Amino acid sequence: MGNQRNFLLFILISLPLVFGWDALLTHFYPPKPKPAVVASASPSAAAAAPAPADPAPAGGSVSVPVVQAVPGAGAAAPGAAAGALPNGVKVPTLKELEAMSPDELDQLLGLKPHSDMPAAARRSMAQVGVIASYEGGLPSASLGRQNPQLVKAALDGNKGQLVSRWGHILLRRALASRLDAPAGMNPADFTAARAALLVRMGEGDVARALVQDVDAGNYTPALTQAAMDSYALTADITGICPVVSVQGGVRKDADWRVLRAICTAFQGDSAAGMAQLDRMTGENAWPRIDMLLAQKYAGAAGKARRAVKIEWDGVKELTPWRYALTVATGLEPPAALMAKAPVRYSYAAAIGPMVPLADRAAGAERAAAAGILSSAAMVDLFSQIYEQDDISGTYADLADELRSAYVAETPQQRMTAISGLWDGGKTPDTRYSRMILTAYAAARMPVDPAFAKQAPDLIAAMLAAGLDGNALRWAPQADVGTLAWGQLALAQPARSTPVDGGALSSFYGNDPSDAYRKSRFLLAGLAGLGRIDQAAIQDFSGKLEIDLGRQTKWTRLIDQAADANNQTLVALLAGLGMQGDGWDKMTSVYLYHIVSALNRVGLSAEARMIAAEAVARG
Repeated sequence: MGNQRNFLLFILISLPLVFGWDALLTHFYPPKPKPAVVASASPSAAAAAPAPADPAPAGGSVSVPVVQAVPGAGAAAPGAAAGALPNGVKVPTLKELEAMSPDELDQLLGLKPHSDMPAAARRSMAQVGVIASYEGGLPSASLGRQNPQLVKAALDGNKGQLVSRWGHILLRRALASRLDAPAGMNPADFTAARAALLVRMGEGDVARALVQDVDAGNYTPALTQAAMDSYALTADITGICPVVSVQGGVRKDADWRVLRAICTAFQGDSAAGMAQLDRMTGENAWPRIDMLLAQKYAGAAGKARRAVKIEWDGVKELTPWRYALTVATGLEPPAALMAKAPVRYSYAAAIGPMVPLADRAAGAERAAAAGILSSAAMVDLFSQIYEQDDISGTYADLADELRSAYVAETPQQRMTAISGLWDGGKTPDTRYSRMILTAYAAARMPVDPAFAKQAPDLIAAMLAAGLDGNALRWAPQADVGTLAWGQLALAQPARSTPVDGGALSSFYGNDPSDAYRKSRFLLAGLAGLGRIDQAAIQDFSGKLEIDLGRQTKWTRLIDQAADANNQTLVALLAGLGMQGDGWDKMTSVYLYHIVSALNRVGLSAEARMIAAEAVARG
């Protein structure tokens, strides 16, 4: 494209010098002919028209003479300037041509693409998403008749940090599903709102896949921004280039201009791309550290390579593009900046293929608890670390201990290794991530009274990975009123008899949590699943001083969505109600309505896992 543009620019500049502007205009823009004048039946018209040589045979077709206007005859249109194009736009001068940007030249020459896809491959804007309903996604038409303002509020009002791992997993599934946009809402803007929430959740890969399901020609400003954020979180800098090519100069902000220059370099015109970056460096379009990173990245394209030294002195924070360009160029952000950066950067590091394994492991210890990484993904990551002889330190030792947790000779040795991994977690989230890491090792442990003390954590580890069948093996060893019993009472798929008040009182007496939070969550979960009678609910609610029947605007909305059997809307509203950085931010009333609504719309597995997680982590 670059060579074609340069050649055509040369032709544009040279032709006027050879033939003159008048000849050039006449060739490319011939004057419009006047409409044809059809001879009328009036006497004057008949006199002016020549008589036909031979009369037409009777009953045959009659040829009507047409008078063609002489090109250029008649007065010029009022206000038309000499040398103007038919649409009133003047032909640019040589100076104007030289000053034009590539996008402006493309527009002039008719080279600007209107889509990044061939006509036969363009996709419909109906049901945008990456998981179809038959692949595990939620029903595609579930939001089609919903109030678009309600849906947008549920998406935009969610800050992305949820207290529940299973709540995060459910919300991600809902956002990634192939869905019709609510009636009256632009499908591209609906996709943008979903992708933006996924970015806030730290789900960069899913957000990127979602925006890539829309052709660049259908992008709106909101979707363009969501796509930029998605590509920044995944450090996929050139992923935005098809959008940049189609959207062109619609934006003038610094981020867009820098990305256009980078894309120019990677599209074969590295010299022009680097020249644009140099010019923006002089304009201070971005901070110096960011411009140097952009130059280093763009310098990898073509032959215009240059040595760029990156110095972090004076840099006080990480920004999305600063982080993206750093890891994309093979550098590591300073540990001090990562430590105080928003948690989404740790999530991005956990799944970034270009990030060193040790740094990925550090991020994974936060990402797993959030719901971004599965137990299998965690095991795969630490298995890679175990295989690398050049990795030493904390995570190499952890990989060795993980191997012992799975393959040590005796159950006691395996239990010692599992407990060592759990106790090595420095924060509650890190400890829970290590429980997810050891979920399958916990499932291999025999049900033995010797491990009764570790039973609650073993059960929590298995439920964190969805291994409820394995966890239920411990039911005979779980005494009524213990933490192990409470988790299993919520996790079991069905229960033949309701939980009585005596069992709840026993659990309450053994509850060490602040303000009896675990007891509150147990009551809310059992009530939401319908596993406790009304009399016990009233009695225990009075003891805990809570009112599960209390109504708010949010509780009414999620109850109405459940009444309508709308899984997707319930999932979005459940995510809205589970925001926070810890289970101390969750109320028993909200948990009750979430579990109840999910259970009623057929998402009982998610309801059970969320309730059990609340008791385990509360």
